[in-house]
Amino acid sequence: MSSQEVPQVNDKREIFGWAMYDWANSAFSTTVGTVFLAPYVAALARSAAEAAGTETVSFLGIPVAPDSFLPYMISLSVLMQVLFLPILGAIADYSQQRKKMMRVFATIGAVSTIFLFFVTIERWWLGGVLYVIANLAFGAAIVFYNAYLPDIASEDERDRVSSYGWAMGYLGGGVLLALNLAFFTFSESLGIPEALAIRINLATAGVWWLGFSFITWKRLRSSSAPRALPQKENYVKVGFKQLKKTIKEIKHFPETLKFLIAYFLYNDGIQTVIAVSSTFAAAPLIQGGLALETSTLISVILMIQFMAFGGALLWGKLAKWMGAKQSIILSLVIWSGVVIYAYAGLKGENATAQFFVLGAFIALVMGGSQSISRSLFAQMIPNGKEAEYYSFYEISERGTSWIGPLVFGLANQMFGSLRPALLSLIFFFIMGLILLPFVKVDKAIADVKNYDTERA
Repeated sequence: MSSQEVPQVNDKREIFGWAMYDWANSAFSTTVGTVFLAPYVAALARSAAEAAGTETVSFLGIPVAPDSFLPYMISLSVLMQVLFLPILGAIADYSQQRKKMMRVFATIGAVSTIFLFFVTIERWWLGGVLYVIANLAFGAAIVFYNAYLPDIASEDERDRVSSYGWAMGYLGGGVLLALNLAFFTFSESLGIPEALAIRINLATAGVWWLGFSFITWKRLRSSSAPRALPQKENYVKVGFKQLKKTIKEIKHFPETLKFLIAYFLYNDGIQTVIAVSSTFAAAPLIQGGLALETSTLISVILMIQFMAFGGALLWGKLAKWMGAKQSIILSLVIWSGVVIYAYAGLKGENATAQFFVLGAFIALVMGGSQSISRSLFAQMIPNGKEAEYYSFYEISERGTSWIGPLVFGLANQMFGSLRPALLSLIFFFIMGLILLPFVKVDKAIADVKNYDTERA
């Protein structure tokens, strides 16, 4: 089969190649986004503030609390995605070059991650700047990755295939994190300073991301031949036209829009918990944190990664048994309990043990709530518009939320404690629980099929 032919549905080789991209890019989510970068940059920023004799650091002339700097940069990266991803999705659908665009942005993200090696006390701000670039590219590549799901899996297999992709991501991210944990633990005995060990670990995430992506490029085939541009047109102009047309068409899919709003809210909460958990765990007690050692934090995250592998597969089976929407609602109930307990009960001498227990609950639902949401959404979008619709979906996908980190950062700066900031996140889960039951999945699927039939 040539590289331009339509991929076979439910082809095991194709699905494995697709899932390996999750294995590859999850190194960025775990090693960079969840474990090493936030505490490292916050520590550098605190040292810079102390050296200047102030409680804040200055970034572009703006005073910023050290622990709020990276949450602000996460918000900035996603605000940029709000502007760019829908246009990129429209261009990808029109040009039919999803694979090429996915490869370009994955390379940009991986190289930016490798450059995190150069973040030092003199260049503490560089960690935030490179994270914005890498996270923007990460989100763009994921748009095209997700858009392949309806192409490679039949409707009855999408929950399983989506869960399999998430499971591979947790396993891949966990394997690299285990290697990083071993290196960090023994770095001192090897004569390597702690800061240098962290910088090396950050760079390995980029190498892992780029290296394993080649398996995806080899096995994931282009969906069709590239589409030629009309005379006197360019892809950017066509992309805006396509996006304008899609926005007008969204009125045909009210249930899809309703699901997107619910997903935007509850996934914002999920992503914020993932993004700020290391900051909360490592922050001093006086700031409302747990003051956990970096090695302890990595151990908890590592445990979550490997447990989440099984959790994602479990939720795929659970969705088949009780329905996709119901399984997501169950996961949101558990997420709400985790956040409430982290605010009110996670303290005292047993904080470390309690953090491990909470981590186990997070592992149980983390992959399931996201993988089933992705496969459910695939049934609610029209054919030929996958990248466009997944660009809107990705705006609140993993590692790309913006309201949650902004609220968390502002609450921390206002109250001078991470505890009220953590409690503020419960709003996103409660709103998701309120809105999701009103989404009529059967009607959403019927609307899409009727629309596709009318277009044909």
